[in-house]
Formats: sequence, structure tokens, C-alpha cells
Amino acid sequence: MANAYFEIREPSNEPVNSYAPGTPERSALKEEINRLKNQEIEIPAIIGGEAVKTGHTADVVMPHNHSHKLASVHLCGEKEVKMAEDAALEARKTWAEMPWEQRVSVFKKAADLLSGPWRYTLNAATMLGQSKTPHQSEIDAVAELVDFFRYNSYYLTQIYQDQPYSPDGMWNRTEYRPLEGFVFAVTPFNFTSIAGNLPTAPAICGNVSLWKPATSSIYSSYFVMKLLEEAGLPAGVINFLPGSGADVGDPATDSKHLSGLHFTGSTATFQLLWKRIADNIKKYKTYPRIVGETGGKDFIFAHQTADVDALVVAALRAAYEYQGQKCSAASRMYIPESLWSEFSEQFLEEAKKINVGDVEDFSTFMGAVIDQGAFNSITSYIDYVKESDDAEILFGGDYDDSEGFFIQPTLVQAHDPKFKTMQEEIFGPVLTVYVYEDDQFEETLELCDTTSPYALTGAIFARDRDVLQQMSDSLRQAAGNFYINDKPTAAVVNQQPFGGARKSGTNDKAGSAANLMRWLSPRSLKESTVPPKDWTYPYMEEE
Repeated sequence: MANAYFEIREPSNEPVNSYAPGTPERSALKEEINRLKNQEIEIPAIIGGEAVKTGHTADVVMPHNHSHKLASVHLCGEKEVKMAEDAALEARKTWAEMPWEQRVSVFKKAADLLSGPWRYTLNAATMLGQSKTPHQSEIDAVAELVDFFRYNSYYLTQIYQDQPYSPDGMWNRTEYRPLEGFVFAVTPFNFTSIAGNLPTAPAICGNVSLWKPATSSIYSSYFVMKLLEEAGLPAGVINFLPGSGADVGDPATDSKHLSGLHFTGSTATFQLLWKRIADNIKKYKTYPRIVGETGGKDFIFAHQTADVDALVVAALRAAYEYQGQKCSAASRMYIPESLWSEFSEQFLEEAKKINVGDVEDFSTFMGAVIDQGAFNSITSYIDYVKESDDAEILFGGDYDDSEGFFIQPTLVQAHDPKFKTMQEEIFGPVLTVYVYEDDQFEETLELCDTTSPYALTGAIFARDRDVLQQMSDSLRQAAGNFYINDKPTAAVVNQQPFGGARKSGTNDKAGSAANLMRWLSPRSLKESTVPPKDWTYPYMEEE
């Protein structure tokens, strides 16, 4: 144990490269894209620091060119989960006892590696495997993940410094212990940074993790795992388990050593895991911590005083960046009739300029949706609109999966504010607009608050400060991340900690100290320096 106080200074957010023409970063990224796409790799499970090949494999392809195979991945089942559990519990014996500065050093190094020599590898892998543009990949796979590693390390030291008052005669202390057992991290396809954060946030706190990455984004997740190994993460602290949901999730949640679930994904899957944990509650050694972020039906609400130019840009970016596959993406919009003509004319003019295609073409604004299942689900909503009398497609509505899973940016006008595409999460490039009468402003605010079961992100647009206050108050419970005169996407670590309530999750705010507290179990210690020697109290004396 080192005899010193070690300080981690408060970080700054990782700068974002532009990849503009003529920059060296643009050339380096294109070179790395070519290197990765011209090789086919084999992705094993990684259990206890060892590559495990199950022989049960699946192909990993590019969403924007699904005939191009990037890798084959070995899928896990009950046997591998049990191996990972054993490896994690063995690793915990030393990892949980390791001095905190040694644990944190691993993730500080991972951040520096990712910010430096690994930058283009993670960017290229995310572009190829998840069909992200250079900008969308840069803000996710590099900037946000670097921020998670650096800020979570910093937050941990802030938590440790939170100590109780000690009057004379005693010394009170709080020890922040890791949880007993292992944390099961289930990560989504749409953000490489979330895939990296969910298993590592508990690990920074001294926990061990079983990590089930989304099979549709396994390519970049594998590189994140290799990055952590390069940074010196001890074997078994995080165990990498590709596989289908039930094949990995069922045995993981059946283990008596489950101490936490760190989840981002669909509402249905989260509810299924929560119920399974509830059904198993008697067998666990400790009550598992459940942290989850799920779906959203995120809104933009405009008042008649809104800046139309800003509204157009916000709506277009929030609805169509990364093909609308963000849990924060705008998918419903409320706009007053007095602004509708001006807004729709400008919006449609700008939407026509969007280039949909191969993300290796840096003029592309939208790539492909992630896989065939997503393509079929999203296009079913588009087809539903085409057959309905209660809504109409004003722009887009076309799609083609012959080469890649491409869906054109689509704008729908709903004549019924409770129309299907105003209520249900689509997770694709479909924005539905409801035009309200100006004198129905307050009633439409109520509609916005009650139409969807979700409460993840939302944005309001107005110039009038009294109106902004009214809108903010009326929609207080409608979004965990609330934006004023800005788009409802692109939360930044340490600036807008992310999470929502209602059916959108437990709102434990990734990118904040609040999230780390979920992976710690405080122990209060009281030491008496001069303990009493008489068991009686003054009131017991005779008068």
C-alpha cells in the first residue's frame, strides 16, 4: 500500500476530429478502413484472459454492404458462461483488493491509447461494423468512450473523498466496497462507447463483469476488449461473451453470484431480465443492483415563437443522424400551424440534400440500418403509414436491402396525435409531425406528456422565456434529458449525464458519479479512540 494521497485531476472532454478534406486525420482513417475491410478476422470469446472458440459461429458483415464479411464470431452458451463466472470470481479475489490507483491506472491508460494509437482502429471498426459516418463514429467510439474512462476514474476518487463527520473521541469513516459476485453487462449495437462503458464502470469500482455484447455490433466490441487487454486489464476481470440473448442471459441470471445488471437495449428485453431476476431472487447471495436504459419516443415541441432555422437543423439532425438508431433520436414532433408552412418548406428542401449510402464515402450523411431485422421492423411502420388514412408520407418512404439495409429519411404528418408512429418506438429514420392549432398549445403539451410510455429525451423551442418556463414545467417528467432550443441527441459525459425514467429505464445517469454509486456498497466504520468504561448513564443516578 502506497503511503500517499494520489490525485486525479478533473479531465477535459476529448476533442473531436473533423475529418475535413486535407486533414491528416482523414487520410489516416481512410487508410485504416482499407486495412480492416481487406482482412477477415476470427472473434473468439475471451474468458479468464484466454481466447475460447466454441465452434458455433456466425458471420459478421457490413450493414451497408451485407455481402462483405468482416469476421466470424464464436457464440457462447451455458458452458462458457459458467467458465466466465468461475474466472470472474477468481479474478475478484485480487482485483477487489487491488489499490484503487492501480485499478484506475488501467482505464487511464486505455483512454490514452484510444485517444492516440487506437483511435483510427476503433473508428474504422465502428464505421464498418455499425455503418456510422466518420463524425458519428468519432463522437461515439473515441470521444465518448475516452470520456467514460477518464471521468469515471475521476468520479471514483470524488466518491472516496466523501467521508462522514467525526466528533472528538471517535473516527468515522466510509469504505466504498465493490459488490460481491459479478455484474452482468448487456450492451447495445448502436454505441461503441456504451458497449465499453457498461462492463468497465463496475470494474473501475473493483467489480468483475460478464459482458454480453450485441451480436450485431460484435466487431467494434471485440476491438474494445483487445484495447482493454493492451491497457493491462488483468485476466478474468471482464469476460467477453458473444452469443444470443437467452443463451448467455439465462445462465448468467440463474447464478447465485449475480450482483448486478448493467443494461442498455430494448424495453422488452430489460423487462424480461428484470422478471427473471425477480423469479430467482431467493437464490442470490445479495440483492442484484439493476441499472438499465431502454427505449425512447423522443420529442421536439415547438412554440409559435420558435426560431424556424434552428428548428429545421435540430429536427433533421436529431431524426436522421445515424439513421435514427439512437435511443435519443427525435421521432415525434409537435409544431404550431403558424410555423408549419415555413418549417415544412425549409425542412423538405434540406432533407433532399441528404446522401444515403456507403459510409466510406465521406459525403454520406446516413448509412444503413444495422441488420435485416431492423430493416424489416422499420419498413413495416413505413408501410403502415402508406396504408393509413390518418397519416401521410411527405418525404422519403423508400427503402432497399439488395446491397445494404438502406432506408431513406422519411417525414410523416400524422392527422391523429395518437397515431401509431407518434406513440411507438421505431428506431429508424422516421420522424412523425403533428401540426397543432396555435390556441391548443397547453392541450398539446399535455398530449406530448401522455402520448408515449417513455421519458428519455425531449427538446423544446421558443424565444419567449415565460413560454420556455411553462413548457419545461409541463414536461418535467417527460424526459430525463431535456434540451432547450437544441436537438435532443448527443449528450456529453460530464455535461449532460444520460438517462430517462418511466419505461425508458432506471435513470441512473451514465456519465456521472451517480452511476458509479450503483456499483459500490458502502461500509460505515466507527472507531472509538477513548471507549467508555462505565455502562451506566447519568439519568440513572439518584437525586
